[in-house]
Amino acid sequence: MADPVATRDVRVSPHGTAVTPGARVVQVQKSLMTHNDGVAAANRAAFKGCLVLNIVSSPGSGKTALLERSVRELAGDLRVAVVVGDLETDNDAVRIHAAGAPSVQIVTGTVCHLEAEMVARAVDQLDLAGLDVLVIENVGNLVCPASWDLGEDLRVTLLSTTEGEDKPLKYPRIFKDADAVVINKVDIAEAVGFERERALDAVAKVSPGTPVFELSARTGEGMDAWLAFVRERLAAKRG
Repeated sequence: MADPVATRDVRVSPHGTAVTPGARVVQVQKSLMTHNDGVAAANRAAFKGCLVLNIVSSPGSGKTALLERSVRELAGDLRVAVVVGDLETDNDAVRIHAAGAPSVQIVTGTVCHLEAEMVARAVDQLDLAGLDVLVIENVGNLVCPASWDLGEDLRVTLLSTTEGEDKPLKYPRIFKDADAVVINKVDIAEAVGFERERALDAVAKVSPGTPVFELSARTGEGMDAWLAFVRERLAAKRG
């Protein structure tokens, strides 16, 4: 298995330069998406032995804190690794290493999302055959990541109580496409005036039937249900 001690930093440049307005923009975007979908399909084939989660959220919602606690609590029976996407720094990858999981940092520079080819390069640094769960921590953004398939099994959209209840209505696609929604920081919900029922109603309007996990990555409240979900989906994938 890959060394869980040293951070790996994979720098990825943006795909293209500025293009002229009009049809050419559409053609370039279509070409990029077609290429991405092909690489995502190859990623999916390479990921056949492990469950892959793509975690998306706005900055500051607590993705890394959720992953730190998840890594620690899954470590007893599952082998977990994390691919971390950020515009700059390897701070989050260092935190994941401290929690006990191998991680690879993708530094995207000006790119506001991860793409399948970036992930493919990053996982070359990991022993996929030795993993049960691979988590991709996407760049903090509720818009761009919605359009890019990375080859994941599950897309998990994270919302924190500090962001307000209407995020699913403001950014419907990233919630609509989610296989699960996590509401984090429930331990401070009352202090920040978070209206739980409004938030749940907003999720239900945009993505009816999607499982919602209410938890606190800081205190551990609600984590058992989330971790049981991850284990259940891994078992289902492996048949």
